[in-house]
Amino acid sequence: MGKEHYETAREVQRYLQKYNELQDIIAILGMDELSDEDKKIVSRARKMIRFLAQPMFVAEKFTGMAGVYVRREDTVRGFKEILSGKHDDLPEAAFYNVGTIEDAVKKAETL
Repeated sequence: MGKEHYETAREVQRYLQKYNELQDIIAILGMDELSDEDKKIVSRARKMIRFLAQPMFVAEKFTGMAGVYVRREDTVRGFKEILSGKHDDLPEAAFYNVGTIEDAVKKAETL
């Protein structure tokens, strides 16, 4: 694992941890009570969670979706782009069951 991979993974963990901490506030007060920065963190964390749901070869016969192999470098790049806000305009659903970040962008065009 290289430095870029490590740093990206740590930043993803930080976002997911912060999202986890904010869930009680969201449940009680709603998203409107969050700061703009926290709203951004929540949105990106939700996209990252969905981006982790890659179509798997072992599940093909159960899901009807072909499995996808994604290179580690492409996965790291995808998470870096989500973290940077490059895809803030895409809906969360675009990130679910896709392989690469490019697949998410294409999927967003159909939603």
